[in-house]
Amino acid sequence: MHRFLLPFPSLWDRLAATALVRHGRELELMHRSMGFATLALVTLAPLLIVVAAADPLGRGGFAAWLADGMGLSGRSARVLTDIISPPREVVGTTSVWGGLLLAVFGVSFAASVQNGYERIWSLPSGPWHRVWRQVTWVVALSTYLYLEVQTRTTLHGTARIVLSTVTGVFFFWWAQHFLLGSSIRWRDLLPGAVATMVGLIGLRGFSYLVFTPLILDNAISYGTVGIVLVVESWLIGVGFVVFGGALFGRWFLEHHWWTRGERGEEYLDRTAPPG
Repeated sequence: MHRFLLPFPSLWDRLAATALVRHGRELELMHRSMGFATLALVTLAPLLIVVAAADPLGRGGFAAWLADGMGLSGRSARVLTDIISPPREVVGTTSVWGGLLLAVFGVSFAASVQNGYERIWSLPSGPWHRVWRQVTWVVALSTYLYLEVQTRTTLHGTARIVLSTVTGVFFFWWAQHFLLGSSIRWRDLLPGAVATMVGLIGLRGFSYLVFTPLILDNAISYGTVGIVLVVESWLIGVGFVVFGGALFGRWFLEHHWWTRGERGEEYLDRTAPPG
């Protein structure tokens, strides 16, 4: 009996699953994901609405971006577009002060993502004058989302899947390195970028299966509020994947069998806060 039970503790220790769960609790992953969703809806969405309304190609606006990201199609996508789409005059009616406020809101969202990455990698908070990194990240994020949606009409099938996966991995790989002020080596951040993209692909499939019919039901039962609740739930999932992917990347670096030992000790010494 004991002979059959012995391998299981060894396998569990090798996988170090308890360490991953513990790190998630220390990070308060679910609460941070909910904060991510709230900030994304309140601060980032208005900025993306303006960017989408200024789209010279005019391919659907912000609602089309959102429907594409959630993997919606058919009637569900039309319902979302009818409720969320802003008027085309939104750019013309946005004042200079309004534009500045939108930029500040976008920076606050970027700061929350940066803080999450710093907590994951046990790094001190960056100085205030590094706000230019947050501004650059917001511009890069908007550009990435814009280009991602444009591929919907230019590429199809396997070609789009491959391109979206590769560009997504590179974006989240660069995002971690850039927001962390190049404090972590590129190769150490790659597992987290891959995990983030895998999680987003899984979330897209989940959204297609669950949120597509849920949007129709909520639109009938609760109207606009029901649609917003579904979008907020999806954004919570995005936040969970973004921070969870980076957290998985650190766990993989510390506990995977070919990264343990001297390399793991070197990594822990290098990322330990000074003092």
